[in-house]
Amino acid sequence: MKKVKRRAACALLIAAAIIVGMAVYLVRLADHGADWAMFRANPDVYQNGVLNTGTLTDRNGLLLAQAGNGVYRYADDAAVRTACLHAVGDYSGNIGTGAVTAFASRLAGYSFVNGLYSPDGTGATVELTIDASLQATAYQALWGRKGAVLVCNYETGEILCMVSAPSFDPNGTVDVNAAGYEGVYLNRCLSSTFPPGSIFKLVTAAAAIENIPDLRERTFTCQGQLEVDGETVVCTGWHGDQLFEDTLANSCNCAFAQIALELGGETLAAYAEQFGLTSAQSLNGIPTAAGRFDVADTDRFDLAWSGMGQYNDLVNPYAFLRYICAIAGGGSLREPTLLLGHRGKTTSLLDEGTAQELQQLMNYTAFTAYGSSWRFPGLDICAKTGTAEVGDGSPHAWFAGFLRNEDHPLAFVVLVENGGGGLDAAGTLAGTVLQAAVAG
Repeated sequence: MKKVKRRAACALLIAAAIIVGMAVYLVRLADHGADWAMFRANPDVYQNGVLNTGTLTDRNGLLLAQAGNGVYRYADDAAVRTACLHAVGDYSGNIGTGAVTAFASRLAGYSFVNGLYSPDGTGATVELTIDASLQATAYQALWGRKGAVLVCNYETGEILCMVSAPSFDPNGTVDVNAAGYEGVYLNRCLSSTFPPGSIFKLVTAAAAIENIPDLRERTFTCQGQLEVDGETVVCTGWHGDQLFEDTLANSCNCAFAQIALELGGETLAAYAEQFGLTSAQSLNGIPTAAGRFDVADTDRFDLAWSGMGQYNDLVNPYAFLRYICAIAGGGSLREPTLLLGHRGKTTSLLDEGTAQELQQLMNYTAFTAYGSSWRFPGLDICAKTGTAEVGDGSPHAWFAGFLRNEDHPLAFVVLVENGGGGLDAAGTLAGTVLQAAVAG
């Protein structure tokens, strides 16, 4: 009898070990199955190390890229090929953040249940959220300048436009080492950081709203410059006495220097981190560059400039788009996506009341400072410009904001490297792209 019990116990232990082992295997399969299936030596997926299956289209079904039987295709239109290069990627593998690389397992038709099964052996069709026509419009509007253009539906999270320049036609011949093509393989929307200039005042403004009780009643005085510990903060104008809403509309350096000093570096750094501006983000698993707000060892003069997006501040365009989406969404954002039909999780970045106040401030700024009624006709726009000084050369031009439009809930971030004034360079470009998106 004891022998039978011992044998039964051993059998139960073996069964339990098998069950635990199967559970561990299934978990690992769920986590890493796609990586195992997409092993570079798998001839069903790769040919000479190059993805050899699957079709990419834009949101309207336009073919963007296709591979099979050693034949590789891109879009028929050269303008579309060039404008979509960084979003799509290339079969040469130079652009590692493009959809061809990021969604390789989807293009191969991999699934947890069926593995790499494909009925006709040609892989799967992956539909992206981008609009190829809008991409071409944005790239053309850059007029050969370096920069980044992002447009996102802040209700669904769908990215309609993600353009990085310079670019090139993957079907053409170009010397990527020639002047003007520096960093051509880099997606500036995702993999680069830049001094933000005055768009960072939207971060300082959020911190001020939540930490300075008498902010709305206070008067800020600007006499064109502000002395801070024996050094001078220079403003873009002489704004006199102004309320807080006018300090943002005037983009007053003197006022925001005072606000930054009152808030302190730790508070501003905490808000930059809370809004996801100093950490790497992810777009469908594609990692982004991390920004920077570091005033730990700085003096009051540099802290004053940090609150205005200068000193050593850096932001990633995509990370700032997330912040804009959260403002437009009442404090929360639907995480952006490049996959049509995919809905990302909802992330809360800031208090609803703070977001609503920022919405009003940005709309007031667009109307009073940017002439939105005539510069952006038909668009109920909320926005902030940025003109980021970069030492030698012209400043980087920024324009970030969103539309208050139920039919077209669009958030946007536009950067023109060394473009000069934020409104004239980036604002004009944004207007062109937004009008095309709304007409769509």
